[in-house]
Amino acid sequence: MADLFQHAGLDEGAPRPLADQLRPARLDEVVGQDHLVAADAPLGRMIASGKLTSVILWGPPGTGKTTIARLLAAAVPSLDFVQISAIFSGVAELRKVFEAAKARRATGRGTLLFVDEIHRFNRAQQDGFLPHVEDGTVVLVGATTENPSFELNAAVLSRAQVLVLKRLDDAALETLLSRAEAFCGRAVPVTSEARDTLKAMADGDGRFLLNLAEELFALAPDAPPLDAAALVETVQRRAPIYDKAQDGHYNLISALHKSVLGSDPDAALYWLARMLAAGEEPLYLARRLVRMAIEDIGLADPQAVVQANAAKDVFHFLGSPEGELALAQLVVYLATAPKSNAAYVAFKSAARLAKETGSLMPPKHILNAPTNLMKAQGYGAGYAYDHDTEEGVSGQNYFPDEMDERPLFYTPPDRGFERELNKRLAYFAKIRGGHA
Repeated sequence: MADLFQHAGLDEGAPRPLADQLRPARLDEVVGQDHLVAADAPLGRMIASGKLTSVILWGPPGTGKTTIARLLAAAVPSLDFVQISAIFSGVAELRKVFEAAKARRATGRGTLLFVDEIHRFNRAQQDGFLPHVEDGTVVLVGATTENPSFELNAAVLSRAQVLVLKRLDDAALETLLSRAEAFCGRAVPVTSEARDTLKAMADGDGRFLLNLAEELFALAPDAPPLDAAALVETVQRRAPIYDKAQDGHYNLISALHKSVLGSDPDAALYWLARMLAAGEEPLYLARRLVRMAIEDIGLADPQAVVQANAAKDVFHFLGSPEGELALAQLVVYLATAPKSNAAYVAFKSAARLAKETGSLMPPKHILNAPTNLMKAQGYGAGYAYDHDTEEGVSGQNYFPDEMDERPLFYTPPDRGFERELNKRLAYFAKIRGGHA
């Protein structure tokens, strides 16, 4: 489609990367996103109706966000395509864009405003879109790799439909490779095994895959096909998608946490390795693992926090990469340990009651009486010293006298070390009942 590049403001005679030359000319040529572009999918229905509404395209790099935005504009003749990047644009440029859109609207034409990296705009800048979206001056298509729930204003999200793009699977990547081979008139010079490696290196990013293919097409035509090892030496591996301050960071630490909680050491090791490979700070991981030992294992295995602190100290002592083995060992220990959040839940419940009853005095019999006045007030009267009792437990009340019923916070499951603690709690309750 010739006007596709005119929409993008590109000179067709200028050199363009292979990925740009192979951009789909129709929506049904977009690979890997059938859930959005098929005839009965959201974007397919929009095109069929000829009426576009504002959308936010959320997905990893190289999955077709920019291409889809251009194709939407090309599919509606009355719309002009305008593209800006939130990285390079400010309030002044936005004002010019909106003024031009208003002038265009006065002539009967509309504007599809594509905002790449829309999450980079601050909250005030995002609010600036609202009146122009509401009155139809622009159809907003925003693209983001970050979770819109955290990065975009609620007001923007209420006026635009969020559409999630998937990372490209093996079949979609194979389609792109086949298109590149047909366009270039030759096969990618790799063995079948290396072809799988090439797709794995792309990590779901179609643009990166085509950039790799273009680099391989530049090799001498008579050179023998590269095997997997030679391929890795020839082209650069794609860095994993991971931003230590953004969505990727929280997704992976959540996966690690849930795998440990789910007693799956293999999955937990995988997510630990993913985070370390992406450059995560190992001591951050150590802190999170210590938290898991307390929050999710607790007294079901009292050694868990000991192991966690030991792993943290080992890493401090050895550093990376040797110290990372201590973290891996800890992950296996925590994942295979019995799980309990009983102490965590108990403390939360106690904290809630403490806020509700924060001014109640302890019962006088457990208060010290260092002065005669305090003794006269009944402080310490009737206190039973637990060590002097036959059972070592007096069974006295330690809650405020004003509490009609004794609260129960700690109710451990009958597994791990807490199975033994349940026996002790039952024993204490029996003695306490005898002194009611």
